[in-house]
Amino acid sequence: MHSTNLLLEEPIRMASILEPSKTSFFPAMTKIVGTLGPKSRSVDTISSCLKAGMSVARFDFSWGDAAYHQETLENLKLAIKATKKLCAVMLDTVGPELQVVNKSETPISLEENGTVVLTPHQGQEASSSVLPINFAGLAKAVTPGATIFVGQYLFTGSETTSVWLEVSEVKGDDVVCIIKNTATLAGSLFTLHCSQIHIDLPTLSDEDKDVIKKWGAPNKIDFLSLSYTRHAEDVRQAREFLSKLGDLSQTQIFAKIENVEGLNHFDEILAEADGIILSRGNLGIDLPPEKVFLFQKSALHKCNMAGKPAVVTRVVDSMTDNLRPTRAEATDVANAVLDGSDAILLGAETLRGLYPVETISTVGRICAEAEKVFNLDVYYKRAVKYVEEPMSHLESIASSAVRAAINVKASVIICFTSSGRAARLIAKYRPSMPVLSVVIPRLKTNQLRWSFTGAFEARQSLIVRGLFPMLADPRHPAESTSGTNESVLKVALDHGKASGVIKSHDRVVVCQKVGDSSVVKILELDD
Repeated sequence: MHSTNLLLEEPIRMASILEPSKTSFFPAMTKIVGTLGPKSRSVDTISSCLKAGMSVARFDFSWGDAAYHQETLENLKLAIKATKKLCAVMLDTVGPELQVVNKSETPISLEENGTVVLTPHQGQEASSSVLPINFAGLAKAVTPGATIFVGQYLFTGSETTSVWLEVSEVKGDDVVCIIKNTATLAGSLFTLHCSQIHIDLPTLSDEDKDVIKKWGAPNKIDFLSLSYTRHAEDVRQAREFLSKLGDLSQTQIFAKIENVEGLNHFDEILAEADGIILSRGNLGIDLPPEKVFLFQKSALHKCNMAGKPAVVTRVVDSMTDNLRPTRAEATDVANAVLDGSDAILLGAETLRGLYPVETISTVGRICAEAEKVFNLDVYYKRAVKYVEEPMSHLESIASSAVRAAINVKASVIICFTSSGRAARLIAKYRPSMPVLSVVIPRLKTNQLRWSFTGAFEARQSLIVRGLFPMLADPRHPAESTSGTNESVLKVALDHGKASGVIKSHDRVVVCQKVGDSSVVKILELDD
């Protein structure tokens, strides 16, 4: 295990912990992904979520149809316009998710030591003795003694809302299970998870492809969350599918690691994906409890060193119904930040939770506090040491820009970029100051019409820790032969001043291309 990223200055003054934190234009460097749903889909609520710190909106297609999600997306667009805050869109696929269907929505009571039958015959009514499932191959996949969990949406771990089953015997297509704890399943849909068992279903189903084609492509989604990614080939197949859908060739794929199969192929998946989502709900079931933290720390370290965004889920489950997180949850959020997470993903907490705005705000405040004690020096040295020698030109410039910013105590790093790669590399070194990514649009043509790139690149920065994008005027190129980009730099500085990040006499580090060379400049601002 690597040395801690926690930094505490000696002597520690306990009273200083109670001192109020300074307000900032950026709630936190760590980003927040919010899942939009019944409790968070109105224009007013989404506007409040954006103001509270949400920078990526997740649309979960494991429930709700395309028309429902389209209405929510239109509300998101109105909220973005009203708040003038950028927000990226993430489509979360269903994948090979096993589900129990309760058409009547009547609460199902299950008693400890009783038996219940899992059947693929979905025409049957769900009851305390029979649970219809959406997979005909379960009987072939499990053996007596296998562990199965069933719960609503995602597992909260509460014994009253999720149930632990043990396979007793297999009868034809049916699986007979012993109920290990008393529980009441309420709702129309429950997720079923088989611990450490291979489910022979495609990662990107025909239904997923249809949703991506009919909903994702017209809406030019920024991220695809590939549920139940188990192999690198899953990512390659998804990318090949997206490449045939016009603008979606630019969509970034985030592999969602949800089981031991994905864990065993983590390195190859990381090499192929644009980012990783650690789905701790299902992973927490597949892994022994004492191993969950070890996987989180190891996976985040690998993502950090590869310079690829890492997202952690399931942090404040209790805020689905409560205004404050538990002590353990508050500490968990902070540890995710200290471990190197780029973003925190909120699922049920914002989807159907009673306090979506307060949850985002609370998580943002915890992240901001954790960032203050993030040991940048230890992290920076480790990141530089990890890079193979000789360093690439761009990697050298990025690491040098961060080191310069640290040494001169710059208030912000401004990076001019077209693809966003340079800005992401700078953010990889976790500077303590914000990185303002000035995305310069590029003109392209398909022989039929002209169009500008840049919007995708700007929005895709919204999931990277410490990276804050702004779209520049396309008349100003990212590469300058005169050695300056005075007008667009002035716009960036004015934006920083307006947001309160930059003040008079502050030092600013600027990273840009000048001809064939990359340049790092240090500016000291006048009054």
